[in-house]
Amino acid sequence: MKEKYPVIPGAESFYIRKNKIGILISHGFMGTPQSVRYIGEAFASLGYTVHAPRLKGHGTHYKDLEKCTKDDWYQSLEDGYKALQKECTTVFVLGQSMGGTLALQLAHQYPNIAGLILINTALSLPAYDPLREQMEPRYIDESAPDIKAKNVSEITYSRTPLHAIHELQTLMSDTPKILREIQCPTLGIRSKDDHVVPPMNTNYILNQISSKSKKLLILHDSYHVASMDNDKDYIVEACHQFLEQQLESKAVYN
Repeated sequence: MKEKYPVIPGAESFYIRKNKIGILISHGFMGTPQSVRYIGEAFASLGYTVHAPRLKGHGTHYKDLEKCTKDDWYQSLEDGYKALQKECTTVFVLGQSMGGTLALQLAHQYPNIAGLILINTALSLPAYDPLREQMEPRYIDESAPDIKAKNVSEITYSRTPLHAIHELQTLMSDTPKILREIQCPTLGIRSKDDHVVPPMNTNYILNQISSKSKKLLILHDSYHVASMDNDKDYIVEACHQFLEQQLESKAVYN
């Protein structure tokens, strides 16, 4: 799929080279790397190499998103993983919302991923449920991003293509089937109050995966887009601790 519209300023992918430990970060449905830039730059300041690819059809125009499939989004993340693999000895993957869903798919295909960090991962999205079998309208008007913090602006679209919603629903429906086969260490992070994705999605994922090392962290001062919300520094701190624990236990640092 070839995009026809230019990338919105600020929505670009970013890659910050530091040590040989890589963190691949995936933004969510309708979002862009801008939504994870704060935590990405914080990880880089701690010494990690960080890559946040822009998923195909995101950060340009919703008409580009309309032409995408879930496989296009996955390919964007997989390409980012392969890029990090070339420079890093160890790669962790962090995904938010649909980005977490894609991260689970990636961990299923690449069992050598050192660990997963899942933030408000989407296996269901109730607001879209009535649209599952619908063929119209072509576009759905979107409300403001679910962020508790004041004066925070996320780059996103004001309209969502119905086709893209159906692709997201297929991705979410497919993912539970693979959870039992995922064995890498996992940190599941969810907001206590999330008005987009039911918080129990994260609990379900952690209960279903076969990882021996898995932990749940609950955010009490953030909504769905937690990487831009009041708990963003807490997220960085908790993730850093998780990464250090995994590196120490596996002695993989180089």
